[in-house]
Amino acid sequence: MPNFTFVLPHWLYWSGLVVLPLVALWLVKRQERQGPPRTASLPIGYLLLVAGGFVGLHRFYVRSLWGFVYIPLFLGILYGNAGARDARVALSDARDELSIARFEAERLQEQAAQGIEGAAEQLVAAKDQVVAAQDQLAAAAGNFAFWNNFSGAFALGILVLLVIDAVLLPRLVGRCAASEGAVAPPRRTADVVSPPARSRVSRLIDTLNAWAGNFVCYWCVIAVFVYYYEVISRYVFNAPTNWAHETMFLMFGMMYLLAGGFALREDAHVRVDVIYVHLSARTRAAVDVFSSLFFFIFTVTLLISGWTFFKDSLAVWEESFSEYHLQYWPVKATIPLGAVLIILQGLSKLISDVRRLVGKEA
Repeated sequence: MPNFTFVLPHWLYWSGLVVLPLVALWLVKRQERQGPPRTASLPIGYLLLVAGGFVGLHRFYVRSLWGFVYIPLFLGILYGNAGARDARVALSDARDELSIARFEAERLQEQAAQGIEGAAEQLVAAKDQVVAAQDQLAAAAGNFAFWNNFSGAFALGILVLLVIDAVLLPRLVGRCAASEGAVAPPRRTADVVSPPARSRVSRLIDTLNAWAGNFVCYWCVIAVFVYYYEVISRYVFNAPTNWAHETMFLMFGMMYLLAGGFALREDAHVRVDVIYVHLSARTRAAVDVFSSLFFFIFTVTLLISGWTFFKDSLAVWEESFSEYHLQYWPVKATIPLGAVLIILQGLSKLISDVRRLVGKEA
C-alpha cells in the first residue's frame, strides 16, 4: 500500500474555515435560483467517485449494478490491512529481538577479550542467537511485504476501475437521466423563519446573527469530510492522522460559540417551559424581561472572561500541547466574539419584549 501520511497545514485549516462556508453559501444561492436538479448530476457523480468510488457509490448513483464489483475488492484491502497490522507488530518485535541479541553478543565479546572465564562459550551461543534473530527479522519483513503487496494489488484494481469509470461517467449519467426522465420538482414548503422584528435595531441584529449562524453551519460539512478522511486513512491505509480529532473538536467549540446568538434568535436554546407555554403573550414578555437580568449577568461575564482568555493567549501566541501545535488564540477569540453576538441578540429580544408589553408589537 502507498504511504499515506498527509498532515493538514495550519494555514489551510484556518483559511478553509473561512473560504469553504463562503463557497457553500454561494453554491446554495445559485442552486436556489436554478431550482432543484431534475435528473442525475454529473458533478455529484464525480464527487461520489472521488469520495466513495472505492465501494462503487458512483455506479449505484447512476443505477448501475457494476458497483458491486468494487465491494469484494475493497474487502480484500481491509483483509490485507488486518494482516499487515499483525505483520507490522511481528516485524517490530523481530527488530527488538535482533537489537537485544546484538547487544548481548557485543557485551560477551568485550568480556571474552578481557579473558573472563566462560565468556567465550557464551559468545558462541550469543552469535547463534543473532543469526536466528536475523532470520526471524527477514521472515517478518517478508511477511509484512506480502500483506502490503496483497492489499496493494486490490487497491490497484480499484484504481484502474476508477480511472475507467471517470471516463465513462458522463455517458453513464446521461443514460441514467434518459431512463428516469424528468423528475417533478418537490413541492415547496414555506420557510420557517422567526417573526420579523418591529424595530430597526432588532432587525439589524437578527440579520447579523442569521448570517453568522448560516456561515458556521457549513462547518459541519467540513467535519464530515475530515472524519471521512480519518476513517479511510486509519482503516484502509493503516495511517491514522494526528490532526483530525483535534481540529474538529476545536472547530465545533468555535461553532457553538458563534452560533449562540443565532440559536437565541430562533428560540432554540434548551429550557424548561412547562408553565411558560401556558402563559399569555404579554405575560411571557414580562417573564422574559425579568429573566433577561440573569441572562445578561451570564453573558457579560462570558464576554469579560473570554476577552481575558483571548488577550492572554494572544500575548504568548498560545499553541496546543499536542505534536500538531495548532494555534489556540484564534479559538479563544471566538469566546468574546460569540458573547457579543449573543448579547446583541439578547438586546434584540429584550427590545421586542418591551415593545410587546407596551402594546407596540403583537
